[in-house]
Amino acid sequence: MCGRYATTRTTAGLNQAFEADLVAIDGELEPDYNLAPTKTAPIVIGRRPDDLAPDAPAQRELTVARWGLVPSWAKDPKIGNRLINARSETLAEKPAFRRAFASRRTLVPADGYFEWYATDDLDAKGKPRKQPFFIRPRDGSVMAMAGLHEFWKDPSTDEWLLSYTIITTSAEDSLGHLHDRMPLMVAPEAWDDWLDPAPRPTGELLELLTPAAPGRLDAYPVATAVNNVRNNGPELLDPVATHPDAGEDDGGHDDGAE
Repeated sequence: MCGRYATTRTTAGLNQAFEADLVAIDGELEPDYNLAPTKTAPIVIGRRPDDLAPDAPAQRELTVARWGLVPSWAKDPKIGNRLINARSETLAEKPAFRRAFASRRTLVPADGYFEWYATDDLDAKGKPRKQPFFIRPRDGSVMAMAGLHEFWKDPSTDEWLLSYTIITTSAEDSLGHLHDRMPLMVAPEAWDDWLDPAPRPTGELLELLTPAAPGRLDAYPVATAVNNVRNNGPELLDPVATHPDAGEDDGGHDDGAE
């Protein structure tokens, strides 16, 4: 599961990191240290205009979209609240995702994401207290999470909504005790193939998705202030001391459904 993440790079910074051909963003991106479902965030999509040479890679467009995929056939955009994540194992079969998987694949930039780890401590209601952890690339690079995007037309206003979902897989061993799911990544050398909307065999597409290599991600505990989506500042990414039950440098929670 990926139910909360951070993206703080500027428009120029993301443009440089993803070598975008087009930037469809008005003004400057605001850093978001506590990005939750239904919020708007930057994504990278692929476009293949008619005048593009057949053997040329699709153009990369940096744009913004709402987190929570709304299928083109949906009657109510609220369905997106339940479609913030897509399981890699069922992408090609699920009606909500299979069309987007076929031709509308996305890169979702992130500094890192949050998970919540259930400790042995109990709260006032007798439920395990959850310790939030921030999981990020150990080298400080931008994460390119694999995603899908979709266009939905509001029948009452004829306005278009661009939305997206993040693809998840089983968590690697070093992070599996935080949560059993984690976002899939797309390596830079696979970005062109992943973003190209041209038809490709399902097997080839799935091979482009990879879990983060063991040891590439760093996880550390952060303050419980991140639990409240109204809190949003750089201090949310600062490491804090944690209960020894949660481990010295790892931890996880989810904020939506796959």
